[in-house]
Amino acid sequence: MSRPGAWLGRDFFKRDVLTVAHELVGVELHWRGCSGIIVETEAYAVEADPACHTASRPSAREFVEKQPPGAAYVYLNYGMYWLFNLLVKGGVRDGLVLVRALEPLRGVEQMRARRGKQKLTDLCSGPGKLGMALGIHGGHHGTPMTGAGRPPDCGLRQRSMDWQVLTDVRVGISQAVDFPWRFLAADHPHVSVPHGRVKVGG
Repeated sequence: MSRPGAWLGRDFFKRDVLTVAHELVGVELHWRGCSGIIVETEAYAVEADPACHTASRPSAREFVEKQPPGAAYVYLNYGMYWLFNLLVKGGVRDGLVLVRALEPLRGVEQMRARRGKQKLTDLCSGPGKLGMALGIHGGHHGTPMTGAGRPPDCGLRQRSMDWQVLTDVRVGISQAVDFPWRFLAADHPHVSVPHGRVKVGG
């Protein structure tokens, strides 16, 4: 584990995808003048997970093969929302971690303008909202979030957060619906779906 205040390095992402998804809760995501504390993630494994893009998209398998650990995997969902993921590679299980929700910290007025919303809990409480609030788009696919190539205004900083992290099923998928691979800060107002409230298969 990195010390509080330190930028996460590639080694953080060279572990099991479930471990990384769990430990990203409480980390501060910095993105081009905005930041927020990650309060919810989902893990997707490269192997034996039919809900992962690598099960059906050759481009996703190529991304995992060629990109370094910690690279941003950005894709368009439902033709409307850009979703932000992080590549995990080199541990027990490779995979992708979807960053589902943030507690906004910096750049809040920018987030409000992009979202057209005022309430803090409306800004980043879901992966589509988060992408919109941060101004993420397809051109950001492959951005290195760790290592020497990391842009100076992007990265992940370790925080000292004394939160209980709960596990739950993933949201909005039709395959592997029973995998308890969603991780969220307990009773946090900025998560997308409260613990135990996911409609399975919906």
